[in-house]
Parts: sequence; C-alpha cells; structure tokens
Amino acid sequence: MDLFDYMREQSKEKEAPLASRMRPETLDEIVGQQHILGKDKLLYRAIQADKLGSVIFYGPPGTGKTTLAKVIANTTASNFEQMNATVAGKKDMEEVIKHAKEQLGMFQKKTILFIDEIHRFHKGQQDYLLPYVEDGTITLIGATTENPYFEVNGALLSRSVVFELKPLSREDIKTLIHRAVYDDKKGMGGFQAEIDEEAMEFLADVAGGDARSALNAIELGILTTKPSSDGKIHLDLNVVSECIQKRVVRYDKCGDNHYDTISAFIKSMRGSDPDAAVYYLSKMLCAGEDIKFIARRIMICASEDVGNADPMALTVAVSAAQAVERIGMPEAQIILSQAVLYVACAPKSNSAVQAIFAANESVREKKTTVPAHLQDAHYKGAKNLGHGIGYQYAHDYPNHYVKQQYLPEEIKDARFYEPGELGYEKQIKDWLEKLRQE
Repeated sequence: MDLFDYMREQSKEKEAPLASRMRPETLDEIVGQQHILGKDKLLYRAIQADKLGSVIFYGPPGTGKTTLAKVIANTTASNFEQMNATVAGKKDMEEVIKHAKEQLGMFQKKTILFIDEIHRFHKGQQDYLLPYVEDGTITLIGATTENPYFEVNGALLSRSVVFELKPLSREDIKTLIHRAVYDDKKGMGGFQAEIDEEAMEFLADVAGGDARSALNAIELGILTTKPSSDGKIHLDLNVVSECIQKRVVRYDKCGDNHYDTISAFIKSMRGSDPDAAVYYLSKMLCAGEDIKFIARRIMICASEDVGNADPMALTVAVSAAQAVERIGMPEAQIILSQAVLYVACAPKSNSAVQAIFAANESVREKKTTVPAHLQDAHYKGAKNLGHGIGYQYAHDYPNHYVKQQYLPEEIKDARFYEPGELGYEKQIKDWLEKLRQE
C-alpha cells in the first residue's frame, strides 16, 4: 500500500457510516446471537481456537453476518479474503484460489474466503468452489439472507455447517443504541447527544431486530438535529420516528400500549366476539398501526384458532393481507374489517397447533425410520433394497383408501391430529372414524 492508498483508507474509515464504524472487532464485543456465540457454543469455541471449518451464516439483514466474518478476520492466523457475490465473478475466484495455493504451498498458511450474498452466485460459480473447499485449499464462510437449503449448492452445504442468526432482541438493540449515542471511540459520543428513554424504546421496537436500521436512524438524527440551549443534541420520539420513517403509534390515555391492544385484538377473535375484535381493529388503525402488521396477526389467528373448523378463514385472511398491500388506507380498513369479522365469527379449533406441537415432540424424542414399503422406489436397484415393496396405491381401492401402516414402526400407534367437533372439522372427524373402522 503506497501513501495515497493509505490516506484513502484512513479517510474512508473516518467517513464510514456509523453502523460500519461500530462493527465489533472481538467476539466479546458482539451483542446478541448467544444461541450460537455463547462461550459454551461450538462456533465461539471454534473461532477462539482458530479451528473454524467451512460455515454458512444465514439470517435477515442487520443481524451480524458480516460482523461475524470481520471478527473472524481479526482473530484468525489464516490469510483472509473477502468478496461480494453481487459484483464478483469467476475470474475473481480464480485469483483467490491461486493466491490461496501459493500461501498454502510456500508458507503452510490456510486461506479463509468470505463470500457475502453467496446465494447470488449461480450453480456453476458455486460448483467451482467445491473441490477447493473439499481439499482444504480454502475455508469458506458464506453469508446469505436467503434460506441456504434452497439457494446454496447441496454439495457445498454438505461440507459446511449452517448457523442461523436471529433478529436481535429489543434489549440487544437498546444496548447498541446506547453505545452509538454515548461511545466516544466508535460511536457519536463526541457530539454531546442524549436520547430519551421513550425514543430508545420506540426505536428498539420498530427496528425489528435490524441493528443497521437503528444505527442509521441514530446517525441521521444526531447529524441533522441542532443542539438545544444546553448545548446538547436531544433525540426525542419525534426525531427518531422521523429518522426511521415510522409513525409513532399513539394509543389513548387509558395507558393501553401496543402489546396490550394487539393481545386484546387476538383474544377477541379467538373468543368469537366480533364487536370487541372490530373495536380493537379500529383502535389500532386510529393509532396509526401498520396495516401489514395487523393483517399478519389475522392470518396467524385464522390458522391457529380457527384451523380446519373453517378452512376458508385462512383463505379470507391471506386474501385480505394481499389486498391491503395493494390498496392501502383508507380503503384497507374495510378489507381488514371483513377478515376480522369472518375469523371472529368462524367456528374454532386449535387442533392444527396441537398436532404440529405433538409431532415436534415426537420427532425430538424418538429416532425413526421410514417404513420400507413407503421408501422411494423410482430408481434402479430400489427393489434389491426392499424399497417400495408391498406399497398399496390408495386410488385402486374403494373410497380411495386402503388400510396400511404409514407411520414409522417405532411410533406406529401415535395419534397427533384430533379433529374438533365444530364446523367442517366435525365432518373431517366423522370421515376419519369411518375410514378407520374399515
């Protein structure tokens, strides 16, 4: 690096956005993600010991995927290379591989290659990396906002460990906000700014687990707000709501807050009280609540509390959610009202919830094997393994039903779904009982 390159790097570092300047340099500086970065967790131990294998970091924006890669770069003795899949191509990868081979051959030094947005690489580009990951020429760190099990080459996945990063909690976001406002070294402490507790709570809430979003709002607020008579910059509710472009949801003076009102709304739909449900809908709309947020809660209630007692409830709720996004307010209130009233008046069942929870418990507790007659038989040699032999095709029998074992042998008598007595689910229950008697 010559003098001009050095000066450019120094200038870029000073002018970098707050979110970039505040990136942690060590594991202990990272906020959140304790499910994978707790001191007793595999990832933490592997980074500390500099024994990290190939990994994929998967999670929504602003949760720390790039931050983790930067921390690894700071702690590893390996050569660290970085590229972004949105702009990099095969030529860039060839250069990295060439350099990695030289480092390994001449200095016995390994290379870690960090690829941001790895899902943007097409299959051929991902395939190119495979042999070099397999023979240890490079250790791959991929970061993606998309589900890697759909977007990343299966062979590459099988040679990597996937770590899912979760949206940061409100407390995590508040910790980062406090650092941003008051830290003199990396934050904006030199500006003599203060943030109200109410403003901090609001910003931590609406950031939705995205640290970058919250930090960008803090930076914008401090840089665009004039100091008060006391010489300090005051970040209040109005300032931060404007900076993050979210309306402050204000409820009436009874003290009801966002969470109490949405809780009452859901419980009113579940309790089949259409009057209460539409009242709380109106209250949220008048307060400026996000219509997409309301629509999501209606969809969840339609499945969780109505379920198969009236399968149309979910269809109505989903249609309403799509409609309000296209139409917007004020007309969206009519669509939401229709969906709320339908869900509230529908017969109720939570059998779908109980079924999946019971199945989850069974999957966690017991190891099972798919019965041989149900295993895939569409390939050469399947019959030699006994796969598919004895399977009875349901459509060849009366009522398109034949009694045979579908559950694994280890849990063959398990019963997860217990249909209720209301609405369409009563018909489902009667039909299943009839089939089981045959």
